Amino acid sequence: MKKITEWIKENNEMTLTIISGLMIIIGFILNTQNSGLAIPLFILAFILGGYYSFLNAYHDLVDEKKLNVDVLMIAAAVGASIIGYWAEGALLIFIFSLAESLEAMSLAKTSEAITELMKVTPNTARKYTEEGTILEVETTELKVGDRLQVRKGEAIPIDGILENTAAVVNEAAITGEPLAVTKYQGDEVIGGTINEEAAFDMVVTVEDQNTLFSKIIRMVEEAQDSPSKTDSKIQQIEDTYVKIVLLFVPLFILLMPLVFHWTFEESFYRGMVLLTVASPCALVASVAPANLSAISRSARNGILFKGGEVMERTTDVKAVVFDKTGTLTKGQPEVVESFYHKDEDKELIDQLVISAETSSTHPIATAFLKAYPEVTPLAIDELEDITGKGFEFKYEGATWRIGNRSFALNEDRKSAILEAENERILQNESQGKTVIFVSKEGQFQAFYALADQLKPDAKHTIQLLHDLDVQTVMLTGDEARTAHYIAEEIGIDDVRSNLLPQDKASIIKELQETYGSIAMVGDGINDAPALATSNVGFALGSGTDVAMETADIVLIQDDLEQIPFSLAISKQTRRLVMQNIIFSISVIVLLIISNLLQTINLPLGVIGHEGSTILVILNSLRLLRYRK
Repeated sequence: MKKITEWIKENNEMTLTIISGLMIIIGFILNTQNSGLAIPLFILAFILGGYYSFLNAYHDLVDEKKLNVDVLMIAAAVGASIIGYWAEGALLIFIFSLAESLEAMSLAKTSEAITELMKVTPNTARKYTEEGTILEVETTELKVGDRLQVRKGEAIPIDGILENTAAVVNEAAITGEPLAVTKYQGDEVIGGTINEEAAFDMVVTVEDQNTLFSKIIRMVEEAQDSPSKTDSKIQQIEDTYVKIVLLFVPLFILLMPLVFHWTFEESFYRGMVLLTVASPCALVASVAPANLSAISRSARNGILFKGGEVMERTTDVKAVVFDKTGTLTKGQPEVVESFYHKDEDKELIDQLVISAETSSTHPIATAFLKAYPEVTPLAIDELEDITGKGFEFKYEGATWRIGNRSFALNEDRKSAILEAENERILQNESQGKTVIFVSKEGQFQAFYALADQLKPDAKHTIQLLHDLDVQTVMLTGDEARTAHYIAEEIGIDDVRSNLLPQDKASIIKELQETYGSIAMVGDGINDAPALATSNVGFALGSGTDVAMETADIVLIQDDLEQIPFSLAISKQTRRLVMQNIIFSISVIVLLIISNLLQTINLPLGVIGHEGSTILVILNSLRLLRYRK
């Protein structure tokens, strides 16, 4: 019973429609028995079923100063009742109300993306008071600087900084990755992610309205309120179209007795049928439900379109431009190969390298520490970090160097590197890898090759784009050799290298002249001008706020394969919209001709017309289940 009550509260319009339908059924039964109660029941069914239609018509007429399809339906139902067709008038309103109710429910279904997002973050948080006690407060009341406790298994209530030494957090809600990640003291923790291990303390760094999830929710809401150009045009046409129909129907009623020799009653009845079948209900519903369904489906997939107009522009994209670092690649160097002049020295050299790199915060040092977490450092002497070159230190009286070739190796002792070793080094350098040398007293001991690794999904993403007949371009500040090697590795069509940040926007303009509509994918502040210049800008969710604000589409989960998904669903949306428009116009024309030929009556006209509206809505809702 409780579920029924909740459903009625959430679906008032459909509830009145159902009651209206039941009254019509009872009215038909009483009518067969010549009961005087039939007509009052039809009138009551008319009032209940048409309640929301009347409110919509009144709101648009009084507040917006425009006419809508509700006016046509009410006028047709009232007209039918005037000439004694009470049952037909009530049935017309019922079927129209049913179509409107189904559309309202379908639009509510497309808002589930927001509802699900809002459930992710908790409404309350455990806040430390000045006395050190814990008080449960509303999340909306939290301020920057507040200290919170997050217990095991709880969702983090708001964005902040970790105070404990370490914590294990499941970020699947943000990244889509099922494996938990370890956060260390000072790292950012995001509201809505889950604490999987021991309780930890954190400090709030943003107001509730500025959290990542709040931004996502705002983006989805704004997208659903932002109509496409096609939808806007149809909405503009609706007012004019309704006025034309309202002016034409009286002329139709007056002229038809003269043209077809109908009786006035038949002409009036046919006028009411015309009011019904000429209504652009299906046409009006051709675009918005499709766009909203596609936006909601995309949001559930971690893709935030900033409106229906963006989706329309995405349909026309002919080429996708990628920034390399942090977009196609992980954005951090990794040790991908190591080589030792003497294999027996491997353990010692690894220990010495880690001993030196531990003192640095350089990305290369971070790569070494990540690659060799189990290696134990040794005690070294006179360590010197020489900026732009590397490290020099003493170990057991010998001088060791770690760094680039010119710094680490004694130029007079190049022969210490064997020809086969040198070929291996050159091969790594030709692939754009950074080679770090290790020497002892100027003699070559080992080398490590580091590279900014491609993201696992980069190659498949490029293939999917090619399957959609979309060209791919890569922009990078790297030298040409490195850029071309990466492009060949993943199948990029066009490469622009040695670029400065300010060059990217001008390159986008040049590519627009070549390809037409261009999409740009980026993640950093330096990508913002290019994102703004492109026809459609994609920003990665892990990128900067500037990139996310500038872009038209945000990929929350940093999944590159969502780019071809975005292009594909936008194309499918356009196809469905065109299907809906052609179908709805065809039905209107067919029903108008049938009315002139007197082959349909009012109930059939209503069923045909409103049935087309329901079919258009159901066709649009297919996008909620769209697959790659």
